[in-house]
Amino acid sequence: MTEKLTVGGQAVIEGVMMRGPKLVATAVREPNGAIVLETKPVNSLRDRYPILKKPLLRGVVSLGESLVLGIKSLSYSAKMAGDEGEELSDKEMAGTIVFALILAAVLFIAIPTGAAKFLHGVTEDPIVLNLLEGLVRLVIFLAYIWGISRIKDIRRVFQYHGAEHKTIFCYEAGKPLTVENVQKFDRLHPRCGTAFLLIVMLVSIFVFAFLGWPDLWLRILSRLILLPVVAGIAYEIIRFAGRSENAIVHLAILPGLWLQYLTTRPPDDDMVEVAIESLKAVLPPEEILPGVGEYRHSVSTAV
Repeated sequence: MTEKLTVGGQAVIEGVMMRGPKLVATAVREPNGAIVLETKPVNSLRDRYPILKKPLLRGVVSLGESLVLGIKSLSYSAKMAGDEGEELSDKEMAGTIVFALILAAVLFIAIPTGAAKFLHGVTEDPIVLNLLEGLVRLVIFLAYIWGISRIKDIRRVFQYHGAEHKTIFCYEAGKPLTVENVQKFDRLHPRCGTAFLLIVMLVSIFVFAFLGWPDLWLRILSRLILLPVVAGIAYEIIRFAGRSENAIVHLAILPGLWLQYLTTRPPDDDMVEVAIESLKAVLPPEEILPGVGEYRHSVSTAV
């Protein structure tokens, strides 16, 4: 079997975004039941600056581009799924990204390291304090995932997340992309963003452990500065794990897979249909196996 292309994706509102080497596609189920599809070329900084394809650097670039693409796809899906608001402008997009980064910094950096000062009564060892801070950060992250998984609308998005994983698994197995085939596959995928975020949390515990215990503002600043390093390391781990057949590696990534029981849900057949349309749109014609039905492309935008 020829090696399959590396494809990633993201669940959006009533749809799925898929990203291949050359195209990114967002398929959405409209209120009238039709599937609409937007495709755009991938314009990655890594193609313009080959040095950014090097280990560690590629993870930082990938994380940033995924954030931008994800917000754009969410904006498009909200409009297509019946939201009366318009798609976000470039200025609104930038504001949304900045707000998301600030919120993440407060929730997963400022609060954990600020809370850790109350542990001074337990120990004065800076390494132990940093490790305890990391555990606080991990607890907040897990509580956040659990909390949003209880929201009804988010649970539906998580069903599309499951459809995305199943469809990619089906493609990687070399099977025709039919609903019946896709539904046979697992919804837990080793390259999932959820697993990536968990690895970020775990890597940060060890990276930050040896930074000493300076004033609060210095602790926050040091963690912000080293965040790209943490993301780069986590990306290489998840990339290696996704390709490895080693039993020990698979055992090590089990926590990331278990966490996906919260962030994915078994999808309905109509959700799988949407995921299939999105994936087919980013594959070259020779990669689409016979027997998958006529390819439908309702909307095409190239910018």
